[in-house]
Amino acid sequence: MGDTSCFNRHARQVASHRCLVSEHRWVNKRYKYLRLSPAVDLHSATLPGQFYMLKCPNVKSLHPFLLRPMSVYGTGPAPGTIEFLYNVAGAGTQGLAELPEGSEMDIVGPLGNTFTLKPEFRRVMVVARGVGLATMAPLLQQAARAGIVLTIVMSARTPEDLMRNAFLRGIDADVHCLYDSDGTSAMSALDKLLHDILGKHHHDMIYTCGSHRILRLLQSILEVFPDTGGEVALEQRMACGMGVCLSCVRPIQQNGRIEFLRVCREGPVFPIRSVVGEVEFA
Repeated sequence: MGDTSCFNRHARQVASHRCLVSEHRWVNKRYKYLRLSPAVDLHSATLPGQFYMLKCPNVKSLHPFLLRPMSVYGTGPAPGTIEFLYNVAGAGTQGLAELPEGSEMDIVGPLGNTFTLKPEFRRVMVVARGVGLATMAPLLQQAARAGIVLTIVMSARTPEDLMRNAFLRGIDADVHCLYDSDGTSAMSALDKLLHDILGKHHHDMIYTCGSHRILRLLQSILEVFPDTGGEVALEQRMACGMGVCLSCVRPIQQNGRIEFLRVCREGPVFPIRSVVGEVEFA
């Protein structure tokens, strides 16, 4: 299977945690904010890009069997605080949305690897869409603390869906907001915008999450800017989150050949240039 050293380096932190639901509220009509307080410090154990498996409750006719993978939106400032931002869609998240404050829920993690953010980086770009914004939010904070200049291109269906303030959380950045409702998020417009930005300023790295179309576009753009690196946090259906069930494998170009790697274990963060196709195995 590929190099698992990054996962193994963090595997000792993986555990099951019973958490208190300390805050749970709607951010807008589609997304909810969830803050959990476990008995242990998950702030220092959790890295940007990692995720947890959440046990969603049974509510009315909804009986989610499997745990649901969810990227970490934030940790802290209290040692026992971990945050999630999620789109209410299927049975799992619909059940989760009914969880009242003051109740308890179980989570497993932290799982997966993390983004590459080198000390010598001077300027990086984040391109994110929809709920993928939550995955990228901890990376923004890490880059800002390191003094790295940030360019952020974020898109959503409408301005109401974008959650700009919830994503930035007070950091200073060059921000570009794009919407389906006015056509500014069209791939042709995004292609031109990214070429213009990268043509004016060198970026050490581009990070993305949340859209296969954006991933394919960035693969094309990085051919024009070979000195810029790129990483993507892949979203994939998964059953166990531990690498056992093999339900989340994706074809990845590695060591001169295509290998089928597990998003939950070898990922979810992969080099943009290495991701092959748009295949889902679930």
